[in-house]
Amino acid sequence: MRGKSEKDRLSGGRSSGARSPWEPDGQRKNKSFPDGQKRLAEQWLSALQADVARGDFIDPSASRATFQEFAEKWLASQSGDPNTRASMESQLTLHAFPRIGSRQLGSFQPSHIREFVTQLEASGMSGAYARVIFSNVRAVLSAAVEDGCLRRNPCHSRTVTPPAMGARRVVPWEPERVFDVRAAMVERFRPMVDVGAGCGLRQGEILGLCVEDIDFDSGTLHVVQQLKLSLSKAVFAPPKGGKLRDVPLPDPVAEALQEHIKRFPPVEIKLPWMRANGQPVTRRLIFTGPNGGHVWRTSLNEDHWKPALAKAGVIPRAKSREHAAAREHGMHALRHFYASVLLDAGESIKALAEYLGHSDPGLTLKVYAHLMPSSRDRARKALGQALRPQDHTG
Repeated sequence: MRGKSEKDRLSGGRSSGARSPWEPDGQRKNKSFPDGQKRLAEQWLSALQADVARGDFIDPSASRATFQEFAEKWLASQSGDPNTRASMESQLTLHAFPRIGSRQLGSFQPSHIREFVTQLEASGMSGAYARVIFSNVRAVLSAAVEDGCLRRNPCHSRTVTPPAMGARRVVPWEPERVFDVRAAMVERFRPMVDVGAGCGLRQGEILGLCVEDIDFDSGTLHVVQQLKLSLSKAVFAPPKGGKLRDVPLPDPVAEALQEHIKRFPPVEIKLPWMRANGQPVTRRLIFTGPNGGHVWRTSLNEDHWKPALAKAGVIPRAKSREHAAAREHGMHALRHFYASVLLDAGESIKALAEYLGHSDPGLTLKVYAHLMPSSRDRARKALGQALRPQDHTG
């Protein structure tokens, strides 16, 4: 007698059948086997029960969903920063969906991810951006594992390596360049250079700096917020990663800020907190625009920062209002200068990570390790000082 179909249904007639525990959708998983194959049915049932006990049961219908179908539903359910969600959606749409979007979740193997990484590296994008895209794909597949659509994440395979970062290293500015760019900035925004180079703040943290954040008596600057865009709307928000921190306030920076506050008194600015529809909060900002509002990042970069770079000879002068892209010479260059000065002075990576607001000192080490004085340099300086004849007159 011919065996019955292996569709998920109750077994009947003369064939041997097996019924598993309940499936996630509340139905029992059933499978029919031809006559005389009771042992196969029992083996199938045992294997299925073991999968359920280990938490490895995969719903066949769920595993047939494509990567793009699952990712779109997963993105729609995400809470948190809408900017982050919008960026992930854009990156997946541009770079992941065209390559792996049509692949069913249950068919993913490490070889497919290795091929995907190879394609990213061959596309000409920066290694850092390729890693962001890889990280987004990894997050989607991890969610698929948690939802029972995939047994294990192929991105975590030992044979899968994230996109290479490339060999480009941070090259910090020399002090003369910092002074030149500072001199080229308009007076209203000139102290931004002092705060960036002297305290290591990010651009958004500089724009969100308020008078209550500065303790001139103890020489401390409290980094507790930033000014950022949430879906093109200006909002106040915690610093990147929610990392609140205190950083030393050098005397030259304190003096520049005190003079700036006298010349341009702080202005109360009311903006939503974290999201465009968030609870409004009021802050007395130190840096404001000529008309009394907050400073827009794009306007600052295009109308003031890039012209100052051109005037200082860092980038070519523009023939029109449009300046060439200068990603490596953005205001973040002031943070690199800050880090290079502290490392050259012998500050520890752990302390530098705290001042920069990095959650992991390993990240700080990865970015700035090449700026740390080598043991050979330290030995040369120490021995040179010890062997130099001392002046004993007096």
